[in-house]
Amino acid sequence: MTPPASPAIMNHPSSSIYGPVKSWRVGASLGVDLLLETSTCSFNCIYCQLGNIQLKTAERKIYVATEQVEKDFKHSDWQHADIVTLSGSGEPTLALNIKEVIHFIKEYSGKPVMVLTNGTLLHDAAVRHDLLEADKVAIKLDAATEAGFNQMNRPVPGATLANVIAGAKAFRNEYGGNKPGVLCLQMMIMPTNVAEAKAMAQLAATLTPDEIQLNTPKRPYPLEWALDSRGNHEAASVPSRELRVINEDEARALKTLFEQTTGCPVVSVYRE
Repeated sequence: MTPPASPAIMNHPSSSIYGPVKSWRVGASLGVDLLLETSTCSFNCIYCQLGNIQLKTAERKIYVATEQVEKDFKHSDWQHADIVTLSGSGEPTLALNIKEVIHFIKEYSGKPVMVLTNGTLLHDAAVRHDLLEADKVAIKLDAATEAGFNQMNRPVPGATLANVIAGAKAFRNEYGGNKPGVLCLQMMIMPTNVAEAKAMAQLAATLTPDEIQLNTPKRPYPLEWALDSRGNHEAASVPSRELRVINEDEARALKTLFEQTTGCPVVSVYRE
């Protein structure tokens, strides 16, 4: 039987665990940050809730020791989470120990685990294998063209939309088995890329996801890096600026478009 957790320390500035926070996608989500020291990603998205990414890289290594994650998790408020989400300060698949962290969380807590990824490393068979034990994997898809991809996601050199799509298709073929996981596509729609929405829906259909998560940047864009941005679902704690969003009517029309084109469920940030 799992021992009771110690008093929560999830808001300690050095903790790799934060929350639970309220997520429109999945309910009460406990965040796991495998990067921690600074914002670290192979993307520098124009809408990122972390602001301008401090370390832009595609290098896989251990950023936070598994032992620290385990200690922080045991002292967190994990019992009150509906799901445990690996996201945090950037792209979680950059962490070489992501597989053993997923395994620990599932063994220790019995909670479902979700990984939010930008898909840039899914071309690597080792990365795809590392994610197979996750209950949900959500892959970012914000464009249907390389030009749109570069404009929205501002990837590190060498990362292309074509590689993301190829990696996502390979992962779709491998993900499942006796206990099939749920493959999601998370799509950020703004006035910047809304013209590509129809093509994005057609591209999404080729990936046969189980769910599409339709988002727009209702959270402000921080003008400086702050660790608590990783769990910020309301107002930023540092100077920030508002971003342009699609409205509820536009989101409703896009929800219908994606449902009809892909044939899979679509959940929108403007939930009815």
